Amino acid sequence: MCPGCDATADAEARFCPECGLPLVYGEAGVGAADYEPASEAHRRARLIKPQLAEGRLTKVAWAHNQPEGEFIQSLLLEEGVPSLLRRTAGFDVPDMLAAGPRDVMVPASGVDVARETLLAAAVIDVRPGARPVVSPWRLLAGLLAALAVGAALLTIVYLLAR
Repeated sequence: MCPGCDATADAEARFCPECGLPLVYGEAGVGAADYEPASEAHRRARLIKPQLAEGRLTKVAWAHNQPEGEFIQSLLLEEGVPSLLRRTAGFDVPDMLAAGPRDVMVPASGVDVARETLLAAAVIDVRPGARPVVSPWRLLAGLLAALAVGAALLTIVYLLAR
């Protein structure tokens, strides 16, 4: 009997024919009501749909920090999509611990379901013509202004030191 949907399956079956959850056979007579996962990791692993766990990892979202990334992972897990959270390139500093941006990666077979889930939850925005958070021109102007201020300060320090 499947602990997820209470469907019956053959003794040789590895996955539930109805919902696709992995089947674990224990003591005879143990039903879904009596079933408790061995650990939190075991419970989470049982939520993953096998058909969404195939292929290369693909980035589907970006999180500001570890807790936000874990929230996105839990949203995906509710839909059966496995995910991996990794630090964004360039931010792999051990002193930062849970701070710093994270990439949310999912297997290629789960990308469409993951994007639909994140769009429905308003976590990502893929409107046509959506603008980046910071305009490249504003960023360039800010960098040039900072460079000019730095050059002016160095000139003043040089003139005062003479």
